Amino acid sequence: MVTPPQVATSAGQPPPSPTRDLPSECLLLRIFIGEADEYKHRPLYEAIVFRARELKLAGATVLRGPMGFGRSQHLHNANILRLSFDLPMIVEIVDTPDRIEAFLPELRTMMRRGLITIERAQIIRYRH
Repeated sequence: MVTPPQVATSAGQPPPSPTRDLPSECLLLRIFIGEADEYKHRPLYEAIVFRARELKLAGATVLRGPMGFGRSQHLHNANILRLSFDLPMIVEIVDTPDRIEAFLPELRTMMRRGLITIERAQIIRYRH
């Protein structure tokens, strides 16, 4: 693996990294929503990821589920014979407990429905 050259600052120190390290103990925020859910005329999953990025959370990933159901028991399915335009979506965000807790009010404002869970996550590797 080739590492990029580091440019020294005037003090002879390498420039600060645009990313930050994570401690070994973090939280995994998992947000279950529908593909058709929106916030301010844009897909909710997209709005959540962009807001998390603006707030400099460590990272976010969106996963699309081929099948699922929630509180209403309505089955959402990607079966070609039963096209669903509201497939399950999961947004996962990992960061420190303080930063995840600070993001929750943002989510509550953005979400009309869905499920939010938090679990402990042990960071094994976080590299670019």
